[in-house]
Amino acid sequence: MAKLTAVVLAACAALLALAPPLLAGDPNMLQDLCVADYKSLEGPLRLNGFPCKRPENVTANDFFSNVLSLPGNTGNPVGSAVTAANVEKLPGLNTQGMSMSRVDYGPWGVNPPHTHPRATEVIFVLEGCLDMAFVTTAGKLFARTVCKGEIFVFPRGLVHYQKNNGSAPAAAISAFNSQLPGTQSLAVSLFGASPPVPTDVLARAFQIDGGMVEAIKSKFPPMN
Repeated sequence: MAKLTAVVLAACAALLALAPPLLAGDPNMLQDLCVADYKSLEGPLRLNGFPCKRPENVTANDFFSNVLSLPGNTGNPVGSAVTAANVEKLPGLNTQGMSMSRVDYGPWGVNPPHTHPRATEVIFVLEGCLDMAFVTTAGKLFARTVCKGEIFVFPRGLVHYQKNNGSAPAAAISAFNSQLPGTQSLAVSLFGASPPVPTDVLARAFQIDGGMVEAIKSKFPPMN
């Protein structure tokens, strides 16, 4: 009996050891390809992902995009622009468990604090030098400067940001282990939610008065 118990415990330990990588990204694919059928969204069918195109309707163009070839417009209040190449832009990524994005930064531009709830991110600097950091759930900040040709990892779901620390434009490419990693900006989510987060809740959370909360909300149009 003791021997059987030991075997069961060992098997459970092995399964637990395998669990983190299994939970780290999108579910494994069950076929060679499943090109996203965007037209299906016009109907009543809803899935955790996208239905597949019929194989005879798939072409090479379903796996191609030049969306990352041009820099984004950084003429905005934060001085950065994110161009995504995910399953919503590139149907051939459906079920492949990966996506990319391009981030362009104006001089001193910031990609504000945000999270990717469904993916780990690794970022590669194309041009310039960026100050990067993430914050753990214990409140510890991991920060360093990352320059052209270097990479940095942001663990899944943790708050992080990047800032161009120079007076010239900068650019980076990010890769994710999800076809649709999701991006939740802290400022936009809290101050631009629709319907809005109650002012008194935000005032207490940030230890500021309601008037300041309303002033900040005025800078973030409702998301919907």
